[in-house]
Amino acid sequence: MDNNEVHLSPENNRHPPFPPKDLALLWRIPFPTETDPGKVEFALRERIKELNCLYGISQLAERNLYSLDGLLQELVGFLPHSWQYPELTCARILFKGVTYTSNGFQVTNWWQSSRIYMYHEPVGEVSIFYLEECPPADEGPFLKEERALLDAIAEQIGTIATRISVDLELQETNQQLTLEREALKESNIALHTVLARIEQEKQEIHQDIKMNVDKILMPILHALSLQLTPVQIKYVEMLQTNLEEITSPFISELSSSYHSMTPTEIAICNMIRNGMRTKEIAEMRGVSEATVNRHREKIRRKLKITNQDVNLATFLQSSMWEEK
Repeated sequence: MDNNEVHLSPENNRHPPFPPKDLALLWRIPFPTETDPGKVEFALRERIKELNCLYGISQLAERNLYSLDGLLQELVGFLPHSWQYPELTCARILFKGVTYTSNGFQVTNWWQSSRIYMYHEPVGEVSIFYLEECPPADEGPFLKEERALLDAIAEQIGTIATRISVDLELQETNQQLTLEREALKESNIALHTVLARIEQEKQEIHQDIKMNVDKILMPILHALSLQLTPVQIKYVEMLQTNLEEITSPFISELSSSYHSMTPTEIAICNMIRNGMRTKEIAEMRGVSEATVNRHREKIRRKLKITNQDVNLATFLQSSMWEEK
């Protein structure tokens, strides 16, 4: 026969075995050894009431998922039915300064109480009172099973209260996050509207400037050039070129695309784009043709078209420089 095999006699099968040591530590009430049928039946009825009490607390907690006040109001009227003398029993729950009592509640000399804790801090207590003196038992007139039940009720109230508190805080946090998200969305919409309006105003200002230059300043300069000497006409042409550079979007787009270009190189790019030759650019800017050629080489390098068979003027007049 295997040494680990255990055989129970019919006598042993009559009662369940005692729990092992580690499990016995979790038991608040000693394992019953009573064999008198009347006493066993009485004990069973009391245990059924206690089990119904714990089951009822679970049901009340589900019915009051987010209302601790509703739970405690219902629970305090439910508790007396689980004690040995329900017709003589009343209950009181104190929780964070609020008092809940069952019907016909009175403070008497026959009572037992258990502390309620949240986050290891006492926040109240649950108490049971007998309205009349009853036969003595394990704790005054109360059974040791009733003490274990009362402690379990207090622990359940603390656990449920903690869960409801966390759930309500989470709901409030989610609501706050939702409000902030909506506010941020509205702010983004308003910001996009403002930016779009700014861009529109920039375009309108640019169009106004360009129209004023084209309609007012250019005709004046053209009329003025008819009365000037050839040397003075060069200055007028330079002034016209500079005005065209101011109003042309090519300048701003080129400078934003190629940050390494100097103002001189950007100005020469615009002259080349307008069809001016090296000699004309040199005369206009008062430099040598060799200086202009050096600028052209730097421009080609920065536009990444060095050693390519590409005409610089054609390149700048097209959209190829934007693609690069």
